[in-house]
Amino acid sequence: MIRVVLADDQPLVRAALEMVITETTDVEVVGEAGDGAEAVRLAAELRPDVVVMDIRMPGTDGIEATRRVTAAGGPTKVVVLTTFDEDEHVYAALSAGASGFLVKDMALDDILAAVRVVAAGDALIAPSVTRRLIGAFAAQQPKPVRESHRLDVITDREREILTLVGRGLSNTEIAAELVLSIATVKTYMTRLLAKLDARDRVQLVILAYEAGLVSVPG
Repeated sequence: MIRVVLADDQPLVRAALEMVITETTDVEVVGEAGDGAEAVRLAAELRPDVVVMDIRMPGTDGIEATRRVTAAGGPTKVVVLTTFDEDEHVYAALSAGASGFLVKDMALDDILAAVRVVAAGDALIAPSVTRRLIGAFAAQQPKPVRESHRLDVITDREREILTLVGRGLSNTEIAAELVLSIATVKTYMTRLLAKLDARDRVQLVILAYEAGLVSVPG
């Protein structure tokens, strides 16, 4: 069972999400928050698998709340949910440690599917948010030490797969590209996450850009 906390200052949004979730057999709502501070408290107290976090909330906003939740080092992942998809919100959400970035005009079932993806340890960004944004985010980050030295611990095949992850390919697409089984690709992904001390796929994408394996799209 995937345990979820809903954080949104609009009760109707929380109610709509909870209504969809209660119809499932594998996801349950264990807490609700109307602001970021309450979301942080519930995440620490309940240790849910996923927090669905609105960006614009009174007091502590969703970006700062996401930063606090992910900095705590627990198992909780954050899916940022907003009515906006401007670049600065994407950058801020990724920088804060979000594993997903979705917009509220997506179908509720798609949002629910995203919760499952993130809970499984993957990362998901709304289709309207392109790889250009991830590339630009990576390009603007400070690099006091060249990131490529972190790749010394991975094999040539793992580096190849990391490059494809950076290009935005899914596990299925990587398997087809390299003529591997999906199970084998998943094994490589697990190794990459462990060796590079990356939280999820978003961090691997950013690392691929920082290491120069993938160029920033124009």
